[in-house]
Amino acid sequence: MGKIQTTNFEVKEEIKDDYSYDSVPMEKRNMGWFSITNITFGIATAIFYFQMGSVMALQFGAVNAIISAIYAIVVAGVLGTIIAYLSAKSGMNVNLLSRGGFGYIGASLTSIIYASNFIMYCAFEGMILVAAIHAFFPFIPVWLLIIIFGSVVIPLNWFGIKQLDKLQKWSLPIFGVFLITTIIVAFNKTSLYDGNFWSYLPDGVQTGGTALLLCIGMQHGIMGLTALLASDYARFLKPKDIKIGSFMIGFVPQIFCFGVMGGLGIWFGVRLGESNPGVYIVSLLGLGGVLFTLLTQIRINITNIYSASLSLSSFFENVFKFKPGRRFWIVVAGVISMALMLGGILDHLDTAMTFQGVFLLTWAAILVTDSLVVKKILKIGPSYYEARQENLYKWNPVGVIPLVTASVLGTVAALGYMGIFLQSTAAFFAAILASILTVVFAVLTKGKYYSMCKADDIPEEDYIAS
Repeated sequence: MGKIQTTNFEVKEEIKDDYSYDSVPMEKRNMGWFSITNITFGIATAIFYFQMGSVMALQFGAVNAIISAIYAIVVAGVLGTIIAYLSAKSGMNVNLLSRGGFGYIGASLTSIIYASNFIMYCAFEGMILVAAIHAFFPFIPVWLLIIIFGSVVIPLNWFGIKQLDKLQKWSLPIFGVFLITTIIVAFNKTSLYDGNFWSYLPDGVQTGGTALLLCIGMQHGIMGLTALLASDYARFLKPKDIKIGSFMIGFVPQIFCFGVMGGLGIWFGVRLGESNPGVYIVSLLGLGGVLFTLLTQIRINITNIYSASLSLSSFFENVFKFKPGRRFWIVVAGVISMALMLGGILDHLDTAMTFQGVFLLTWAAILVTDSLVVKKILKIGPSYYEARQENLYKWNPVGVIPLVTASVLGTVAALGYMGIFLQSTAAFFAAILASILTVVFAVLTKGKYYSMCKADDIPEEDYIAS
């Protein structure tokens, strides 16, 4: 009887320990770097990266797609490593890390857009799955598939980080078997392109120049997300694993996202002459392709829903003092995602990704600049992160003004109003501008708006600057 009670208690603790509103206490930072890196591979193994690689190769040439992938690995990897380190040191995800630098209301802007980003990606990834299954089983209505596979990620997220670890750990080997099988089958299939895949160039396209810039612009739409995502999981990292863990959690998944999955997408696209992985994986493996797509899309969507639930929790707690718990927001995020799929709003995904790519890379740049330049070099503001609302100002111009200014100008550039170069590099342009403005406003305000009072109860090991 006692054993049953202990098990129930542990389950309740697991549900409670989501830390949507507070930093993870030191005694709960007990996960090894391997387990957390394994969780982040849920997004790294999404076949969305196949699609990006295939589309870029077929439209702009394989070499341009490869160069842009290397660029994405380096930039997103460096940002992701730094953000993972900050998260592991403080026990906070990016929503909580932003509260001091943006103010607790200012940080709500980042939380709600971050949440909408994950919900949109959940809908997009869900539709890849639905399209693949509907192609193989056309008699099943699309709306029914949306409801079934939009709902399944909700219970798979019910018990938080530990459940995610188990799901990703046991499904990764199965993913590996499917991936290797797909590569072997594709290799034994006659290529539609006679030359080496990396030499493929569409008619009228050259290596470098506008084609390369357009590929880089496509990468920007996802780079900010993959860099920021690490913080949702790195906050549970064991203190002794922080150095190696920050690199493994922040950088290595970028290699897999843009290098392995994106690179395979380039190869598949050129070899098979098709950009949609939902089509070519099913054509290669039949029912096995449907199962492969099912596995990859569920792996990524449970991470999408998890991160969305944390951001929604942070926003509604900040703005409305509404704290129903992360499980409530899992359901909300899942339902909204299904509504987007059913409503066909994904037809406007390109426009949404343009803004979100600019916004997320800008946000990541502000967080990194604030920690490395403002806090560590200039010694402005507290050398720790404060997330408790009672100790914070509503707004901090150091984060808010650069975010709004750079995001607006970056979006204008991305829409083509500042020329083709800035259109394709809009997110990078916005990130650089935001970094400069962050330093300027930190100097002008002398760090006044980071915190209303100095905290004397934050452990020394949580300090990120001294």
